[in-house]
Amino acid sequence: MMVYLLEHIRKIDAYNELKTLGVYSSKEKAEEVILDYKKLPGFKDFLDGFCITEYEIDKKYWTEGF
Repeated sequence: MMVYLLEHIRKIDAYNELKTLGVYSSKEKAEEVILDYKKLPGFKDFLDGFCITEYEIDKKYWTEGF
């Protein structure tokens, strides 16, 4: 089963500010929600910051140390 993580990222000076906005059952649902966020203060000033990432449930993604 796949899920779709919706996040918003904006660069502030030397770092990135990341907001997790939700997890959705389809990419289409995540895209619909972005339309609502684009109307909100802050988000409407950084329209290019939305990111949808597809993840498979119960899969390990980090397989090595850091």
